[in-house]
Amino acid sequence: MEKLEKKAQELRRMIIESLAAAGSGHPGGSLSAIDILTTLYYQEMTINTQNYEQRDRDHFILSKGHGAPALYAILADNGFFPKSDLMTLRKFGSHLQGHPDKNKTYGVDASSGSLGQGLSIANGLALAKRSNDSDCFTFVLLGDGELQEGQVWEAAMSAAHYHLNRLIVLIDHNGLQIDGTNEAIMGVNDIGAKFASFNWHVQQVNGHTISAIAQAIQMAKKETESPSVIVCETIKGKGISFMENQVGWHGKAPSHEEAALALAELMGAE
Repeated sequence: MEKLEKKAQELRRMIIESLAAAGSGHPGGSLSAIDILTTLYYQEMTINTQNYEQRDRDHFILSKGHGAPALYAILADNGFFPKSDLMTLRKFGSHLQGHPDKNKTYGVDASSGSLGQGLSIANGLALAKRSNDSDCFTFVLLGDGELQEGQVWEAAMSAAHYHLNRLIVLIDHNGLQIDGTNEAIMGVNDIGAKFASFNWHVQQVNGHTISAIAQAIQMAKKETESPSVIVCETIKGKGISFMENQVGWHGKAPSHEEAALALAELMGAE
């Protein structure tokens, strides 16, 4: 777990560097989700560059597509494409667009960006795995503001109806969205109770404690009847003091000066 925690810090640096180079993008939600993604890609998912073309493997859907800098950092670190490509984020002609495109970026399982659609895509993948007698899992990361979309709850109802027990949803619950707090825009709490009312298996963890996330995923994998949701309590901009819990960092890239301060803080935290 200590190695994974260090890896998450390394990935945070890669996120900041790519966003500073791009001059635009979404640091807040990328930093809040990176511990979740680190747990998935380095501990819990059966996916790598060698088996990516195979259908019978775990799949991951980044429904909150604006968190792409976090996913790109992980894919580059795992050899899906050169790390140097991260410096082309959002630039004209780059395969690393502002939101993931499976047709352009090797390692991306689904195009996303229009919020609220990822769980529906994941349902389809989970149903396909079942029809192929696969014992692999489908994972999806949802943003908490994204839960304001009605399609999420249609998909939640469908997943429970079809007993998609190999579908595992993780929610990045940082409490902020682009226009302010979730509660001010449209309250989404109590998230766990809402999913429980749809007959989901529900857990709640600290979304920055990798061991807790891993344990929750292991528990979810043992569920035999229902789809699982893990509500991960997170901090927007986690790891960089001047970004933490600041809604203004939802969709604003750091300047080169701010990036230097952020990278120094991250290095000092190791």
